[in-house]
Amino acid sequence: MALSRTAMKTLARSAGASTPSMSVAARSQHTMANDKYMQTPEHYQYVLDKFTEHKACAVLRTPTASAAPKAMQAAVDGGFKLIEFTLTTPGCLDTLADFREQHGNNLLTGCGTVMDIEDCKAAMDAGSEFLVAPCLVPEVVTWCRMHNIPIFPGCQTPSEAYAAYKAGAPVQKIFPGVAGGPMWVKAVSAAMPMLRLNPTSGVDLDNAAEFLQNGANSVGLVAPLFPPGAIADEDWDQVQANAAKVIGSIRDAGIIA
Repeated sequence: MALSRTAMKTLARSAGASTPSMSVAARSQHTMANDKYMQTPEHYQYVLDKFTEHKACAVLRTPTASAAPKAMQAAVDGGFKLIEFTLTTPGCLDTLADFREQHGNNLLTGCGTVMDIEDCKAAMDAGSEFLVAPCLVPEVVTWCRMHNIPIFPGCQTPSEAYAAYKAGAPVQKIFPGVAGGPMWVKAVSAAMPMLRLNPTSGVDLDNAAEFLQNGANSVGLVAPLFPPGAIADEDWDQVQANAAKVIGSIRDAGIIA
């Protein structure tokens, strides 16, 4: 039976609608591929491997922009290979960019205190290789996951750490410090071995190795590494000595080469 002209037009429109030139999924993939913030899966794994290898990250907050590069250089001179500049430090992004230019791939450089997607973009524009947040912000974790950017959100309970893992955070920063310290890490990591716990607050020059021996994937050193008094006095030799002490204790425990 011959179709009417109206029926033929309807069929043609339906066929055109069912076979678009580019599907929604394909358009999404094309857009993401051209997103300047997209990182490669290989670099994502490279960051995680470096944390597993070097274990200890220097986390810096200073009250002035001028103190930040000097303090962090002292930590690097003392042996740190993983470093984090926090957005609460004046001029943080400029210092981060300068360090990336100066040290290249000799260091793994990240940015902390990212609280929203705009913070993430600003940090990545400055050259950050990983991002850290003091709390679990779901949209930040989702954006980072979609862009293959390692994000370490702050968590304080096993439930928060597992929620961060399920959301796509490969490392879970334990912040603030938890009662029990290394024993808390041991219990949680034994019960949930899929987690990569990164204690920061509560980690000091003497117990960093103990945290690692009890299941922490890595640790962050903040005030014990960068004492406010040493920063105020510009005592960079003290910061370097602190760095050498903690890296030495981790090495002596056989945790790093």
